[in-house]
Amino acid sequence: MKNSAQILNSIQHRPQFSKLSKFRCIKKIQSLFSPALQRMIKFAYFKNDILFFVLNHPGAKQEFDNNIQSIKSALKFVAPEECMDISVTDIKAFVTNKPVGKITLFKTDSKEIYKERATGNFTIDIKDEKLNSLVKSIQNIIKAKNDS
Repeated sequence: MKNSAQILNSIQHRPQFSKLSKFRCIKKIQSLFSPALQRMIKFAYFKNDILFFVLNHPGAKQEFDNNIQSIKSALKFVAPEECMDISVTDIKAFVTNKPVGKITLFKTDSKEIYKERATGNFTIDIKDEKLNSLVKSIQNIIKAKNDS
């Protein structure tokens, strides 16, 4: 009986899942870069057998250009196992001009004002003097807001 790794491996090598093998190849080539440069890579893709890396900082582009020649020469001699089926003719990079924005899940409209529904008409039956005076002050605040 096959284990999960063998099942996934057999599925990934089918022609209908060729994009998965491209994704694994991209991840393998991306792992050859330094960790600092890996964090500056937004995403990568193949187009006409050219591997494009999209970077988020111009400094990353400069560092990428410094490292790319050594990686290209290494890939020509020894291609990773994940990239055997894929022909990589060139590797290029560019910096995206889209700013990275924060994702807001909930938008709140702070202009909404609700009318106070409490009237302050309740009896206070507390024996403790401090607590009794505190509840009375809350009652007075509610009545003052209700009157205005």
